[in-house]
Amino acid sequence: MKKIKAYVKSHRLSEVTLALHKIKGMPGMSVTEVKGFGRRSAPADGLDQVNGPEDFISISKIEIFCLEEMVDSLVETIEKVAHTGLCGDGKIYVVPVEQAVRISTGERGPGAV
Repeated sequence: MKKIKAYVKSHRLSEVTLALHKIKGMPGMSVTEVKGFGRRSAPADGLDQVNGPEDFISISKIEIFCLEEMVDSLVETIEKVAHTGLCGDGKIYVVPVEQAVRISTGERGPGAV
């Protein structure tokens, strides 16, 4: 089992959601509106810019728990649909999930996803 965590521009969330819904077996997702900032490529002088609270931007965090065989199609879809070609398009992370439990039934493992 895997967890996909994607940070995308909030104005791309609807398009990403619609594209993910078209994937057969899509297990579902959670979305949280968050604020953050990322490091840009070093400027010509090579000095990091100091970021303060005014540099935070609103972004959408998508979390999907899925079986390993779905990871590639989900990640590729998010990457393709969220891409604008501009700085700050976002990031996607994939991490292992050791256990899943469906609270309503007590089911454990991949079936609980």
